[in-house]
Amino acid sequence: MTKQDDFFNEFVSVSSKQWKQQIQFDLKGADYIQKLIWESPEGIKVKPFYHNDQDAVTNAINTHASEFKIVQNIFVHDVAKSNSRALDTINRGAESVRFTIENETISIENLIENLPFQNIIYYFNLPFLSYNFVTVISELALKNKAKFIVQIDPIARLAKSGNWFINLESDFKSLNQIASKLKSSFLTIQTGIYQNAGANMVQQLAYTMAHVNEYFNRIENLNQPITIEVSIGTHYFFEIAKIRALRILFKTLAQAYNYTLECHIVATPTKRNKTLYDYNVNMLRTTTECMSAILGGANSIANLAYDALYHKDNEFGDRISRNQLLILKKESYFDKVNNPADGSYYIENVTQQLAEKALELFKHIEANGGFITQLQEGTIQRKINESAQKEQDLFDTGSEVLLGTNKYTNKSDKMKDDLELYPFVKQNPRKTLVTPIIEKRLAEKLEQERLNAEV
Repeated sequence: MTKQDDFFNEFVSVSSKQWKQQIQFDLKGADYIQKLIWESPEGIKVKPFYHNDQDAVTNAINTHASEFKIVQNIFVHDVAKSNSRALDTINRGAESVRFTIENETISIENLIENLPFQNIIYYFNLPFLSYNFVTVISELALKNKAKFIVQIDPIARLAKSGNWFINLESDFKSLNQIASKLKSSFLTIQTGIYQNAGANMVQQLAYTMAHVNEYFNRIENLNQPITIEVSIGTHYFFEIAKIRALRILFKTLAQAYNYTLECHIVATPTKRNKTLYDYNVNMLRTTTECMSAILGGANSIANLAYDALYHKDNEFGDRISRNQLLILKKESYFDKVNNPADGSYYIENVTQQLAEKALELFKHIEANGGFITQLQEGTIQRKINESAQKEQDLFDTGSEVLLGTNKYTNKSDKMKDDLELYPFVKQNPRKTLVTPIIEKRLAEKLEQERLNAEV
């Protein structure tokens, strides 16, 4: 018996029944359920306390929070400048770089020239589908003994833009060609659009699994690692549980296809709760969201700059967002403990309930034709819109608070002259195969009214 055991043995054990009796006594006859139990948008009832005699749940996640990587996003316009910027950010603390490459004319060899490869992950986010381009990246990874992760997702393109790269048959023909020739990772399930459009957590998880399942069904001999990109919202403990539930669900689904690799999760703070006015508060929001991602077990985290809504990429915004993660890792010791959420009855119970509810919704999607079919029918879009409107109503009535926007506003804030980017939903009428899923922030309507009122 350890000294710690001796210490705890000095205290008398208190059962959950005794705790509840004491709480009811303190409530002086008020209804326990009405006063202290609340229900999340996902239908999960949260109790005021959790106890091992009735809430002891263990979910074997086996993540390594101590190994999370800090990602720097770089949009490649000029190859030489992007190369120089990547080297600079690595020297200043970034542990991974994600290049977003606009077209096939970019020279990957020049882009990665003189960059370090040991213990650094390079992501290549491609908004196009090209077997030859992916092959070049894969060959350079082998040549340099580097870890490159290509990010291609035709289904996400369909969901976001309403169209395939070419068409369903051609896109999956290219993916099968890539899968048959390459051993490196090329498939990234880009699920952030669901969160940013207003889907609740059960929907996010279920849609992610249905999204993955389409690839398992349509790509033969899929043996490469799969990356899942997620957006992290403001609900701190639920977001921790969401990532943990995602791993459980992915493993369950993968086993049905005899797929044995773990998914690689890249997390980014959501845009949905970010604000144009009182924008410095965005730094606080992204900090807690990054904390949720770390504690939940994300492999890599790409922070969102506090001014990303209205400023083009800039050195100051990038440095602050990177330093937020560096402080969490180097000063707050978030890299010292693996699986820090293990044993938390609250988080474990929420994890289990999210996974169970998402699995039920996933089965419903599959029973009704699968994810692509439901996108084509508009069912997914309708369900997300319903969830988003419920959250929007809470915000509009003040039940959901964004500081500086619908509570404690600073009326002297002026933003009209600071906008380098258009911070609202862009209207782009075009012919599409399906209705696109539209990302929209909660504060947009209020912010447009304030901008119009500025003198």
